[in-house]
Amino acid sequence: MDSPDKDVRNLAIALLQHFEKFFAFLRNKGVEPTNNSAERALRCAVQWRKVSFGSRSAQGEIAVARLLTVTRTCRMQNREPLDYLGNAIRSHRKAQASPSLLKTALTT
Repeated sequence: MDSPDKDVRNLAIALLQHFEKFFAFLRNKGVEPTNNSAERALRCAVQWRKVSFGSRSAQGEIAVARLLTVTRTCRMQNREPLDYLGNAIRSHRKAQASPSLLKTALTT
């Protein structure tokens, strides 16, 4: 942490601060050492963003990110994204809480 190189110092600080998280896969069975599954899940969204040239505003970027998150999460849970979005819009119009995307919500 006493390196004259700022990038080296920042890396050393991050390693010390997040050491437990970086090596969770060594202590916890079932935790993968890479984020390949997350990157595979995002691949379609990233490709779509590239071919559509993203969004033209900060609000548009947020909207696209949220829609892509909902779509991918629903598909990973074998749920219909349009059903979820329809329920979310109806809830919003009734000033009710949005339906949950968490898996635990599916069992209740």
